[in-house]
Amino acid sequence: GVSRAAFARRFTAAVGEPPMAYLASWRIALAADLLRQHPDVTIGAVARQVGYGSSFALSTAFKREHGVSPQGYRTGVA
Repeated sequence: GVSRAAFARRFTAAVGEPPMAYLASWRIALAADLLRQHPDVTIGAVARQVGYGSSFALSTAFKREHGVSPQGYRTGVA
C-alpha cells in the first residue's frame, strides 16, 4: 500500500496540483457542463449530481473557480 502522504506527493508531482484541489476543479467542471447542457435542471440537482450536499456549497465553490454564481454562469452561456 501507499500512505496518504506519499500518494498526495506522487499525485501532485504527476498532475501539478494536490488531489483535493484536482477533485474540486473536476467537480466544478462537471457542474459547468451540466449547467450548459441541461438548463432545466435545478442548481440543487446539479450540486447533488457532482457531489455537493447543497446548492449553497456548490455556489460557493463555483464562484471561487469561475467568479460567478452557477445561475449567473448558466444565464451567461445560454
